[in-house]
Amino acid sequence: MLAERHPALIEQVRDAFPWSPERHRALDALLRSSTEGVVEPLGPHAHDRERWDAWGAEHFGRSWFDVPFLWAESYFYRLLLEAVGYFGPGPWQGIDPFAPFKRAELRGSLVDDELAALDVLARRPVAERAAAYLQGSLWGNRADLSFTVGSRTADGGTDDGSDGSDGSTEARSGEDPPPLVADGSEALWSLVPTGGSPGAARTVHVIADNSGRELIPDLVLIDHLLESGRADDVVLHVKPYPYYVSDATMADVVDCARRLAQASGEAGEAGRRLWAAMGDGRLAVRAHGFFCAPFPYAEMPDELRRQFDGAALTIVKGDLNYRRLVGDRLWSPTTSFAGLTAHFPGPVAALRTLKSDVIVGLEPRTVARLEDAAGDGTGRAWRTSGTHGLVQVRT
Repeated sequence: MLAERHPALIEQVRDAFPWSPERHRALDALLRSSTEGVVEPLGPHAHDRERWDAWGAEHFGRSWFDVPFLWAESYFYRLLLEAVGYFGPGPWQGIDPFAPFKRAELRGSLVDDELAALDVLARRPVAERAAAYLQGSLWGNRADLSFTVGSRTADGGTDDGSDGSDGSTEARSGEDPPPLVADGSEALWSLVPTGGSPGAARTVHVIADNSGRELIPDLVLIDHLLESGRADDVVLHVKPYPYYVSDATMADVVDCARRLAQASGEAGEAGRRLWAAMGDGRLAVRAHGFFCAPFPYAEMPDELRRQFDGAALTIVKGDLNYRRLVGDRLWSPTTSFAGLTAHFPGPVAALRTLKSDVIVGLEPRTVARLEDAAGDGTGRAWRTSGTHGLVQVRT
C-alpha cells in the first residue's frame, strides 16, 4: 500500500499548487526516500525535531517497509508537510496541501443531495431521526479521501471523490444502509438519554476523522445531541494540522459549518444552530498534538486523558481512530472490545466503516458468517472493503 499510495499522493499534491522550485525539489526527495531509501530524521530546523527523534529512534535508517505501519504513515504525512513548507517560515506556511481535494468534495453534487435529504428526514419521528443521524455519521466514514486521492481510475485519471465515484451510498434517500457487524446503538443512546439527569451537566466528546462528506453528518449528529437535550455541550476534537489526506482540522470544521449554514431548509437551520453553539461555547473545538502522533490512545498524555474524564460519552470516529483505540494489531475478531478499551477514560463508542484488518468484539457466529460469505479465498474481504460498519460501545 505504501509503495502505491505515497508516490501517487505526492504527484497529486505536486499538481495541486504552483509550488516553487524549492518545494518541487523537496517533494522529489520525499518520493525517492519513501520508495527507494530509508527513514531519515527531520531537518535540523524543524520545530518538532526533538519529538520525532525520540519517537523514531528505533526506526531511522530502516526501510519504510520495515517499520510499523501506523508510525510510517504518520511520519510520511509529517514529512510531506515539511516538503511543502507548511510550518514555514515562508509564503507556503499554513497552506493545507490537501485543501483542493477537500473543497472539491464539499462543492460536489452528492453533498447537495445529502443535505436535501435532511428535509425529508425532518418529517420522521424523533427516534427515527436520531437513528438516521447516527447512521449518517457512521456511513459518512466511507467518504475518505485518503482512499480515493492517490488512486487512479481506469482511464488514467484521478478519482478525488468529488463526483461521487467513490461508490459510497450513505445518506441517499431510499437506500438501505450497508450491514453492521456489531450494533451497539441502543447502548450508545442509553448513555445520552433525552432530558438526562436533573442538575447533571452532560458533555459529549467527538473525536473526528475525515472532513467533508464525513464531517458534515458528524456535525448534524452533534446538532441533534444539543438540540434534543441529549448533551448540554459537545467537544469536537480535530487534528492541529493536516494529517493523512482528509482528516479534519479547524479550518475544515468552519468550511463544513458554513456549507451547512448557507444551505436551505433543515440543513441551513442545523448549520446556523451549530454556528451559534460555537459562539456561545456549547460546541467547543479542540486540537491536541497527540491526534497526529503515531501512538495508540492507551498512550495518550495525562492532560488529554483528563479532558475525557467525566464525559457522558466519547464518540470515536473512523478506521484509524478505531485502530488507535483498540491497538493497531491483528487481534482475533472475537477479542473483547470492552477489555481492549478499558484504558480509555469514561464511556466510549466507536463508529466505523471497516477499511482495515483490525477488528474486535464480534460474536463467533458473526465472524463465521462473514468469512463464509467473503468469497476471496481468505475470508477477510469484509474487513477492508468498506461495505460493512459497526457501532461498538463500552459503558
